[in-house]
Amino acid sequence: MTALPTKSKTPEGVSINARNVNFKLERALATDWADNDAVLTAIFNAMSISFPSGEKNFIDSIRAYEKSITDEKLLKDIKGFYKQEGIHSREHRKYNKILCEQRGYNLEKLENIYLRRIEKGKKDPRVTNKMLLASTVAVEHFTASFGETFLEGRILKNIEGPIGNLWCWHALEELEHKSVAFDVYNEVGGNYKMRKTIMRISMVMLVKDFLTVAIKMLHHDKQLWKWRTFKSLTKLLFFKDGFLRLHAAAYKDFFREDFHPWDSDNRALLEYWQEKLAPVMAAA
Repeated sequence: MTALPTKSKTPEGVSINARNVNFKLERALATDWADNDAVLTAIFNAMSISFPSGEKNFIDSIRAYEKSITDEKLLKDIKGFYKQEGIHSREHRKYNKILCEQRGYNLEKLENIYLRRIEKGKKDPRVTNKMLLASTVAVEHFTASFGETFLEGRILKNIEGPIGNLWCWHALEELEHKSVAFDVYNEVGGNYKMRKTIMRISMVMLVKDFLTVAIKMLHHDKQLWKWRTFKSLTKLLFFKDGFLRLHAAAYKDFFREDFHPWDSDNRALLEYWQEKLAPVMAAA
């Protein structure tokens, strides 16, 4: 019997299943755990601060259209997306609480940098649900690109230990569900013009907010005005193997009219990390 066509473009063999994990992070978060680099550590920690509010926003943007979806496979993908993002939020809330307790950061003030941006968008009468969904599509493309380069070992030299396991787990699941928001957007009539416009806006705002939070952390830690910090930040922003330029090709790909997240077929990478992390997931 021939399978009916589906609106979900997630490849066969890629399952979007939530893993109920629990990472012990207390020791690592008190240190510059990311390659002993204060700037990289601050960037990763700034990303973590954004995740609980950001991932709730992603879920809300898809849920606004869930009743319009009739495709069974896409609906299954959506449910998997909700569960994965829900556990990401839970684990990063724990991460953020421990981080701020260990290092003396004001969690509420840091979270509000992201929350204000989200609430401003939701309250603006010019911003439609379709635009909010397009923003989710844009940021999910960034997290998928980040996940791929991270799991390829191109961002950090050392990704061992509980905190490395947490970021590997999160990166893995971002790759597994990387096309869900995109497929929903296409299914509910999202267009190319809005997709590319919202991507430009979303990335400017995202980078601005990440850097704002990271700089506040570096200032608190008395690391901001050190020469080592300047060198690391310059590499991060401008060097070929720096954080931003590592993702330039993926960013450019997004602007093709025929683009789809699974044009980058990284199932082999997924399978490698699913196997590598299996003992960690079982013990977590």
